[in-house]
Amino acid sequence: MNAIEAFLLGLIQGLTEFLPVSSSGHLELGQAILGVENKENLTFTVVVHGATVLSTIIIFLSELLNLIKGSFNLKWNEEKQYVLKIFISMIPVLIIGMFFKEKVESFFNGNIRFVGSMLLITATLLTFSNYAKDRKKPVSYLDSLIIGIAQGLAVLPGISRSGSTISTGLLLGIKREDVAKFSFLMVLLPIIGANILDLKDMTSSGQATSIDFVPLLIGFVTAFISGLLACKWMIAIVKRSKLIYFAIYCFIIGVIALIVG
Repeated sequence: MNAIEAFLLGLIQGLTEFLPVSSSGHLELGQAILGVENKENLTFTVVVHGATVLSTIIIFLSELLNLIKGSFNLKWNEEKQYVLKIFISMIPVLIIGMFFKEKVESFFNGNIRFVGSMLLITATLLTFSNYAKDRKKPVSYLDSLIIGIAQGLAVLPGISRSGSTISTGLLLGIKREDVAKFSFLMVLLPIIGANILDLKDMTSSGQATSIDFVPLLIGFVTAFISGLLACKWMIAIVKRSKLIYFAIYCFIIGVIALIVG
């Protein structure tokens, strides 16, 4: 992987991690187009995912600090309830990671047609949610589990994590600002945990040295900066109910992927 490839893939990851167009699907398409070797994919993916996690933490730093502070309060307060809802949302993806990890990884094989078909599913979800009525309800415990199931399905390349979780929340009638924040906060621990496991696997297999430092640094910085911008942009988009444009985009890219594949 050279510097230009690292920049392009880092840009793809940073933008598509938060925009509802599937970062994993676009990385698969980008790697296939650029011809990046599979042995480099995991190393680079771990690095750029770490970058987008960092950008999420910075955007929601005040909210995270309030949750941490409130969690140490002896009372059963809103912060503790919110943290519990986040943990509930993690249950489906935790089950998938524990029992279906190898099965999920088998889908990341450069199958462009599969990615295209999953992008069409993302487009459908975004279309329905774009016209969902905002009942301004808060996130309940049941809602957090349902949104967590949507996140579990988004482990497949082409199904957008932010698209599926935000769309599900909107269809449930959750307040737009609340569902966007919950969608971005609920993914922090799963991504961090997955990255730690991947780093452990890479270290034991020697994959961590299969790519040069400079492309990794370029990919990290690019994903971090573009992730900051995309996260702020996505919050504004959800508030203004403009998801239909991303539905159209996913549909077009999905159809192209099916034809090319």
